[in-house]
This record gives sequence, structure tokens and C-alpha cells, in this order.
Amino acid sequence: MSSEDKNAGKKTKQMFGYIRVSTQEQNFDRQLTALAPFDIPRRNLYADIQSGKDFARPAYRRLLSRLGRDDLLIIKSIDRLGRNYQDVIDQWRTITHRKGADIKVLDMPLLDTAYCKDLLGTFISELVLQVLSFTAQSERDALRQRQAEGIAAAKARGKTFGKEPLSLPRNFGDLFARWRDGEISTAALAGLCGFSRRTLYNKTKDMRGAE
Repeated sequence: MSSEDKNAGKKTKQMFGYIRVSTQEQNFDRQLTALAPFDIPRRNLYADIQSGKDFARPAYRRLLSRLGRDDLLIIKSIDRLGRNYQDVIDQWRTITHRKGADIKVLDMPLLDTAYCKDLLGTFISELVLQVLSFTAQSERDALRQRQAEGIAAAKARGKTFGKEPLSLPRNFGDLFARWRDGEISTAALAGLCGFSRRTLYNKTKDMRGAE
């Protein structure tokens, strides 16, 4: 059998890139610059504008469906893959074990499963991944706790959060009576009070209840 026949059924290894930002205000430039030296085909670059709290992201799901054995996925940092400790571990194992692909994390050279595929290399990569993911989630949990404690302390001092309710004009009683008697229109009453129609509806509803 010729070498061409032997290679006919073999899958060509592909290189993929994944980038993610959380909001429209952020951009992909920094991540794209980091991935540029690898000359990843444009069709193999996937990007999401979505939170990293879970993996229900359209571009990531499409990427995962295309990854195959011995393909290489490159990301700039582990938090671009995801932010939930256990979910990141699960996805890492899905890609490297079930799919048989490799992952290269540019900001952490030890997280490169293509570099050393023996048992020790796999152990080191997974150990570093777990430490990094656990540390990142612990920092987020601590931040949320500090925010909650700060809000609780502010409330204890009497500070309120959210929009302050719109106050009624002093002559609202007279305006309401004229509106109820048909002397002025709803639009005129809303304009005189500085309310939207929805706010006016709620205020007049309260007045009717009070009557």
C-alpha cells in the first residue's frame, strides 16, 4: 500500500482560536494580537461576547462541535475559556479526553497539553489548571462577599439604592380632580406633573385607592 493510500483516511490536524469578552464595550484586540503569530485560519477563529459564568455560548458550542483528535485550541488566558471553577475543569477534560484535542494557554506556558503528552505532563497541566481555576473563583467569591457586606453596611447607615421615587407636585390633588372631571387630558396631566403615562397611571391608581 502506498503512503498516499495510508494517509487518505487520516484527518488533517487543525488549529483553532477562541476569544471572549463579556460586554459590547470591550473589544477583542488584545486577544487577537496574542493569537496572531499562530496564523490560525479565519474560519477557525471563534468569538463570543458573553459572560464566562457558563458555557452556553453560541460560538463556543460551534467550536466544540468541530474540534477533533489532535487538533489544537489556543486561548490567551484560562479565564477566556470560562470563569466557573468546576465548569472549566469539565470543559478542559471534554476537549482533551473525550475530543482528544490539545489546549494551549498563552499566559500560562505550563497549560499546554501539546508540549508534553506523557503522564507527568498531563498531571502537571491538570494540577496547574485546577489551582488557577480555584484561585480565580475564590477571588470572585471574595469580591461578591465584599460587595454584599458593603451594601449591607451602607443600608445600615440609611443609604438607599436604586432610583428615588418621583414625588407628586404640590398641586397634584387639584390637577387630579380636574383630570377626573374631564377638564384636562391625560397627556396634559402627565406633562404638568413631569411623569410618563405609565407613572401617571400608577399615581392616579393610588389616588383612586385613597379615595
